[in-house]
Amino acid sequence: MTIIVFGATGMVGKQLVQQALFKGYSVKAFGRNVFSEFDTDTKNLELIKGALFDEGEVQDAIKGCDAVLSALGGGFDGNDKTRTLGIKNIIAQMKKNGVQRIVAIGGMGVLNADEDTLILDTENYPKEMIPVGKEHQQAYQYLKESGVDFTFVCPPAIKDHEATGAFTTNADYLPEPNNNIINSGDLALFMLNELEKNEYVKKRVGISN
Repeated sequence: MTIIVFGATGMVGKQLVQQALFKGYSVKAFGRNVFSEFDTDTKNLELIKGALFDEGEVQDAIKGCDAVLSALGGGFDGNDKTRTLGIKNIIAQMKKNGVQRIVAIGGMGVLNADEDTLILDTENYPKEMIPVGKEHQQAYQYLKESGVDFTFVCPPAIKDHEATGAFTTNADYLPEPNNNIINSGDLALFMLNELEKNEYVKKRVGISN
């Protein structure tokens, strides 16, 4: 399988690249600083320096891939549109290349609190997290309307730690038990496993260690 990782130089992105290579995938790592973060001689790894908002560069990067993994990050004040416009461009270029599968990272606020309310819209949701929560919500909307086979993973706080394999997941709602933290390695492990198992296609996923 050939996959491409957007946000490859971030905390989760690095884990995705490393674990995917360990699984024997051919991996494309896309980003502005990939050549300073990865060894250019790594077997089965192609480094692609590019701009996320550039349609041509993203289209060329996705060409020949079987699936897309998005670990896009950015600011928390609502002014950084990496998560929304980035996903929008990725989806458009997936369609041009005939690539149907994407597993992407969102945020816990996009999960359901109940049948009618997102966690993002509840009274206790941290006010300082609302702008980035709205960005995640818009990214989810783009995915829902796209027609691609997406899985939108909605983690709580992410800890920079290796995979343990000890985590819980749930479709569209918080998992049980929920400890409000997930290791970056476990988040990456779930995303890669989901590419193979397809248990949460066109679903949001709550996850926790």
